[in-house]
Amino acid sequence: MIEIKNLSFAYKKNFKLFDTLNLSIEKGKIHGLLGKNGAGKTTLLKLIAGLQYPLEGNITIESLSSKGRSPQYLSNYFYVAEEFNLPSIKINTYLNIYAPFYKAFDKNAFSNYLEEFNIPINNQLNKMSYGQKKKFLLAFGLATNSKILFMDEPTNGLDIPSKSTFRKLIARNITEDRAFIISTHQIKDIEGMIDTVIVLENGKVMFKQDMTEISDQLIFKTINSEDIPSNILYSEDNIMNKKAILPNINKEDSPIDVELLFNAIISENQNLTQHFNNN
Repeated sequence: MIEIKNLSFAYKKNFKLFDTLNLSIEKGKIHGLLGKNGAGKTTLLKLIAGLQYPLEGNITIESLSSKGRSPQYLSNYFYVAEEFNLPSIKINTYLNIYAPFYKAFDKNAFSNYLEEFNIPINNQLNKMSYGQKKKFLLAFGLATNSKILFMDEPTNGLDIPSKSTFRKLIARNITEDRAFIISTHQIKDIEGMIDTVIVLENGKVMFKQDMTEISDQLIFKTINSEDIPSNILYSEDNIMNKKAILPNINKEDSPIDVELLFNAIISENQNLTQHFNNN
């Protein structure tokens, strides 16, 4: 669905944020885009959206190039940014202006999503709180039925019930023809819903694996600090014991600790990398 080939980008002449980055993003999945501060998660989303321009390389959605930002290209996605400005108009007015840009926009679904988020449809956008605005944009983005939904820190500003509603709506709306890309630092908010983990580091895609493959290859356990297995791939101290990642030799089931996995990846853990390369 999205193909990124040999992408290079820089804010400064002598420092490339991305250098020949390659990435394929498949439809029918919820992708978790992870990385440390400054790794380029937001920039990558903007590049795919055509809001930034690469120095080199190509980005396509359904074989359409980002370079021209054609109406066809733009109608393929909706982008829920972390930072945004909304006009001083009512929700209904916004709906009448912007919904026509999306041929598959579902007004009934939009009303239902607003109701689930407890947002009155006659609200004035500029008078809402940051969290309410975020919920409005998420509802609008889902209702566009666009093929791709980009979400940059979507749970920032949401209270606990709203985070639960967000997860339910995302899970309900993913289809075989759509792809959702969630860029976040709030790993705990999304770890039970994503299908693929993508980690950016040092201008490259450092890790990209489906959750099914991660579950098949790794097991996440709490172990005694004094009884560390010889085949351990990564561990962190956890009060009286350790949280650990080990090879899933016996094909056991265990909940995936995405935060622990992320920490292992960005620590440039060679054991973990080699394990996936060898299997």
